[in-house]
Amino acid sequence: MTTSLHRLVDIERYPITEPGSAAWQAEVDRTRAELAELGCRVLPAFISGDALDDLREEGARIAPLAYYDVETVNAYNIDVRTPLPPEHPGRITLERGNAFVARDRIPADAIIHRLYTSPLFQQFLAACFDLPRLHELADPLSGLVLNVVDPGRSHPWHFDVNEFTVSMLTQAPEEGGEFRYCPNIRSAEDENFAAVRSVLDGAGEGLIHRLVLRPGDLQLFQGRYALHQVSTVHGDRARHTAIFAYSEAPGVLGSVARTRQLFGRVLPEHLAAERDAVRVDELLD
Repeated sequence: MTTSLHRLVDIERYPITEPGSAAWQAEVDRTRAELAELGCRVLPAFISGDALDDLREEGARIAPLAYYDVETVNAYNIDVRTPLPPEHPGRITLERGNAFVARDRIPADAIIHRLYTSPLFQQFLAACFDLPRLHELADPLSGLVLNVVDPGRSHPWHFDVNEFTVSMLTQAPEEGGEFRYCPNIRSAEDENFAAVRSVLDGAGEGLIHRLVLRPGDLQLFQGRYALHQVSTVHGDRARHTAIFAYSEAPGVLGSVARTRQLFGRVLPEHLAAERDAVRVDELLD
């Protein structure tokens, strides 16, 4: 895999094949500092220029396999019919029009799959998040996905289930598709509903950070506590993003409801895991 990574990643800029080296540690330290301050770090041009065309073409090839289902949601991805107080931000509804290609539709030799399963890539990411190690999700659908946002669609404001997210833009739209986020707008102890509602109402402009990502950029993001969205895509080209899902513990699978929402199907593994699920906090999803 080391030889393969040299062909895929700009190793001179991001020496992930040399764990523990001074250059490797310096990149880890920079990432930790930005995550602590902003909850986000972008590693520009992580994928080498020679591999960019393959990265885009592979994503474009599998994008038609995405599960599409335009639906009305809220920022917490809970049932919009859930009884909530009048001022609760969960009462504000949004339209979700993005789609997902499940892991079992992504070829094993695709660049994003080779990265996702690379021990050196995982070791680097774990160090950046200051964790002893990362585990691939045991979920055969949501472990690695391609997020597809077609022209006229967006990925509305939401929180992630995982504390951290790793993603990579594989195809940029002609216009729009800006990543927007509000770092640390909530915590494990405080939902901070008033601030969340101000963003959803359009009054919390000062809380929003904006990023214009480019194909091949690697993004590390703490999305459990950061409200975030992808703005509406314009033009003739969809926005494609690979999402690498890892967990701190082995054996993690998505919930039945969330899996069905994203992929239109569930597997026996999801039904079995639902019976033994344990929550790590009391936040709304």
